[in-house]
Amino acid sequence: MTESLTVLGLESSCDDTAAAVVRSDRAILSAYVADQTGLHAAFGGVVPEIAARAHAEKLDLAVERALGDAGVTLTDIDAIAVTSGPGLIGGVLSGVMMARGLSAGSGLPLVGVNHLAGHALTPRLTDNLDFPYLVLLVSGGHCQFIVVEGPDTFRRLGGTIDDAPGEAFDKSARLLGLPQPGGPTIETEAMRGDEGRFPLPRPLIDRPGCDLSFSGLKTALLRERDKLVAEKGGITKEDRADLAASFQAAVRVVLQEKSRRALALYLSVEPANPAFAVAGGVAANTTIREALKGVADEAGAGFAAPPIALCTDNAAMIAWAAIELIQIGHPGQTPLVARPRWPLDQAAAPLLGSGKKGAKA
Repeated sequence: MTESLTVLGLESSCDDTAAAVVRSDRAILSAYVADQTGLHAAFGGVVPEIAARAHAEKLDLAVERALGDAGVTLTDIDAIAVTSGPGLIGGVLSGVMMARGLSAGSGLPLVGVNHLAGHALTPRLTDNLDFPYLVLLVSGGHCQFIVVEGPDTFRRLGGTIDDAPGEAFDKSARLLGLPQPGGPTIETEAMRGDEGRFPLPRPLIDRPGCDLSFSGLKTALLRERDKLVAEKGGITKEDRADLAASFQAAVRVVLQEKSRRALALYLSVEPANPAFAVAGGVAANTTIREALKGVADEAGAGFAAPPIALCTDNAAMIAWAAIELIQIGHPGQTPLVARPRWPLDQAAAPLLGSGKKGAKA
């Protein structure tokens, strides 16, 4: 550990405008998040243009709030960290421009952070895991098994070839007439449902490897719903709860089996202190968290799941990732530009294809 650092972090990659102040002793001095749920509710999902405008309007207020809650000023800060990709480009650009302005005005160094690295390094902030550890990064836009070998060294073992689980939860919630965000509403609905009523598929579970797929599962849910509508003109509250429970169970089983395979690959390198962590928005699902803990226990590995507030997008993880980079002498992303795509494992073949803007994942 080098000398003590205090970093201001900014996050605006999707629909949460966040700012936080974190110290290198793992103290989170403040963590403010302004969500945009109300702005997007009528559209059934995040509208990039609305999100970008809201970030531009709220980022300065978020910074002011984070500094105030932490009881510090910019003179007490050692560096400014900002998510500079991947994400919705308008939101990412809003955060990058805000951070550039703060850096220019204060003279503080600026560190661009990969949003996915923020999630992947969160177990280091919350549980002080030793490298290397395995993390399942599972969120609305991403799903990957990553071996975290260092603050800037990541090895992907597998990931989704289509929809991420969080995206599938959101789309499935819309199919069932549930409000957004879909993850929490489906989890709540599933608590009173029968997960064995509808025989939904477990995609790719019969194929080797750690890759996942959730698009077909969403389609299977749609077909089951449409069958009920055709038979009786609609679905009852019981039907909806059972559909939600069956969908969540299918996601859980797939993640469990693929996690077993990823753990086997990770453990084959014989890490000194084996650990399996889950991070990202879907990690807030308590049913899935408990299932993955069971998989880690079976394998004899430690298990880490961040507090719920640090699973969803937040700026504390961005500040912490910057601290890790600074401590190893890494300059972060140079030059600091907004990037819509930015794979963690840049040596791995793209999971979702590649184009002029680079690999998606």
